Amino acid sequence: MRYAVDHFARTTISLGGIGIIVILLLIFIYLVQEVMPLFSGASVEARGSYDRPGNPGVPTLQLSIEEQAGMAMRLDAEGVFHFFELDTGVLASSERLNLPTSATISSFASDSAESGLLALGLESGEMLLVEQEYDTSFSTVDNSRIVTPSYTYPAGEQPLLVYDNEPVTQIAVGSRGEQFLAALSNAAGDVVLLRGARQQNLLGAFDPDASPVYNLSQITLPELVPPANQLLLDGDLRWLLAIDRRGAVRVFDLASAFRDGSVAEVARANLLPQGANLVDARFLLGGVSLLISSDRGETSQWFLVRDENGNQLQQVRSFGGSDSPIVSITGEWRRKNFVTTDATGSVRIFNTTASRAVFEGDLLQAGAVAMAVAPRGNALLLESTDGKLHAWRLDNPHPEISWSALWERVWYEGYSEPDYIWQSSAASNDFEPKYSLMPLTFGTFKAAFFAMLLAAPLAVCGAIYTGYFMAPRLRRKVKPLVELMEALPTVVLGFLAGLWLAPLVEEHLLSVFSIVVLLPLGIVAASLLWMYLPRSLGEYLPDGWEAVMLVPVVLFFCWMAVVLATPMESLFFGGDLRNWLSDELGVSYDQRNAMVVGLAMGFAVIPTIFSIAEDAIFNVPQQLSYGSQALGATPWQSLYRVVLPTASPGIFSALMVGMGRAVGETMIVLMATGNTPIMDINLFEGMRTLAANIAVEIPESEVDSSHYRILFLAALVLFVFTFFVNTIAEVVRQRLRSRYNVL
Repeated sequence: MRYAVDHFARTTISLGGIGIIVILLLIFIYLVQEVMPLFSGASVEARGSYDRPGNPGVPTLQLSIEEQAGMAMRLDAEGVFHFFELDTGVLASSERLNLPTSATISSFASDSAESGLLALGLESGEMLLVEQEYDTSFSTVDNSRIVTPSYTYPAGEQPLLVYDNEPVTQIAVGSRGEQFLAALSNAAGDVVLLRGARQQNLLGAFDPDASPVYNLSQITLPELVPPANQLLLDGDLRWLLAIDRRGAVRVFDLASAFRDGSVAEVARANLLPQGANLVDARFLLGGVSLLISSDRGETSQWFLVRDENGNQLQQVRSFGGSDSPIVSITGEWRRKNFVTTDATGSVRIFNTTASRAVFEGDLLQAGAVAMAVAPRGNALLLESTDGKLHAWRLDNPHPEISWSALWERVWYEGYSEPDYIWQSSAASNDFEPKYSLMPLTFGTFKAAFFAMLLAAPLAVCGAIYTGYFMAPRLRRKVKPLVELMEALPTVVLGFLAGLWLAPLVEEHLLSVFSIVVLLPLGIVAASLLWMYLPRSLGEYLPDGWEAVMLVPVVLFFCWMAVVLATPMESLFFGGDLRNWLSDELGVSYDQRNAMVVGLAMGFAVIPTIFSIAEDAIFNVPQQLSYGSQALGATPWQSLYRVVLPTASPGIFSALMVGMGRAVGETMIVLMATGNTPIMDINLFEGMRTLAANIAVEIPESEVDSSHYRILFLAALVLFVFTFFVNTIAEVVRQRLRSRYNVL
């Protein structure tokens, strides 16, 4: 029977251990499986090739694809819209714009593909604005989707006369909200600004078929720019950029243009290296970043940065990879991606935030002359030099993720320098995701550091006294009481820390620091006083009960620290320590900060460290201590030279388990800090940890999105860190055990 029970127990325990290992391995495999798609590139699949619709001898001005990637549009140089099915090229309709019969288009510009606003400059000095869109309806027969292309004329159906018998050489157009702005230039550099503000009409609001009506205003700025190859307007319609073929750019501020007719030049820069020529310049999604492509096969990203000298155009990144001149560049509607094609038909897809190419491939036998990307980034349309159109299906789920975007400084739009930023969502569609894990990792270690700074000395010293010096009768009461602290839910601790402790610490900040300084000094003073008291008084207190005498000492000095804090604060800090820190030292103070987290989380970690360390010290064979004292050592010498070395594996394990608990803590950090993902070692600033970030953002993340998978990556980082720390702890523990097992 004993053999059977022993065999059953051995088998059960072995299966349990193996099961735990298998479960951990499965968790690791699942996390890796969720994370790996983040680092995969884009894939491309052919959808169809066909002759382009329209007159074969007329060049293309623009290609576009509608929202569902079922229909596409080609606008040719004769001003004719050709709408056709993307997969087959079957022509749905062809419609000519309201242009004079003999009109010749001399310049063309388009706003973002989402707005569909187009501007055509004519040789006669006229301009025509067109707003093209797709209307979606559903069939009453089979509920199939019906896409109907349409277009309107925001500035009127008749072309506007801008220059008297002078061709419009350059044109730029942009829209923002309920207004649009067009900038035109002639050969002499005279710039005309045309602004349209949409009228709000009560009757028109109830008529969905009514065309929008705009109030137009126009001003002329004579000889503003020298002959330029391209004019561009930023997303806010404030900056006008004039770029020549050598890449020299001038930036003008249009903020006061329609108030007093003044336009100020705010910046100049050379966008291309010496000897390179401009091929194309486009604004990325949002109209902040400027993409410059050259005949050397390179594309660079620029945006305005404000410094002590004013606004400066700053090159942020450079994207190479092509040995042939780039012939076309276009950006996606909803992500910071852009696509380039060169003269050999090679196509490259880049993401600016991740600073990487997610796809590179030779998709055409001949060179490309035009292209378009679907609004959802799932289709690509290319026009080759042989007059054919080629449709491709794109699968590019996570372009904004790379090692540099996760762990290195990234220069984001609107920032004066590269930085570590976590900001996973925003209200605008042109938002640039910021997925740096560095602030979250830093916050995790910051919270764990301050928690261990409080918990480690108190828990280990308390374990030493309880396991070695305390009387057995008192130990039987103290140890369960401390271990009972571990049963307190962390959500309760976080609730108390956020709503009670944080305001209390803020109100009595100097008292907290006074307790930290005064209490140890008071305990040392009380111990010295005890040593000089008559020995007869010590006979009334049994050995191992000395800690009871310290309870009133601790209470007295804590009370004294609180009482003395008010006059000290008035005398040295002007009555308010918080304001003094901010005004004199420049140290900001948040009510929910790392100190509050350290106090609350330290309270939660103390029972774990205390229990394991106390067991390790108490289980050291007493004969070792007795033998040491019999040889003449004092109890302190026996503790230092015999007991602690023997118990060191257990104490080290206690500290590692406590640190693992602090690193993985969620609710206390979530409720007791400002939960801001910043990298600041300041004790009075908050933080956000990896675990808290997962708890906050996983409910709102879209399944299988980049945000969703990065949260799994954060979980994998925690998992790997915990495994790494536990492995090191086990190795150190085994070495300590082998070193001191001879005692």
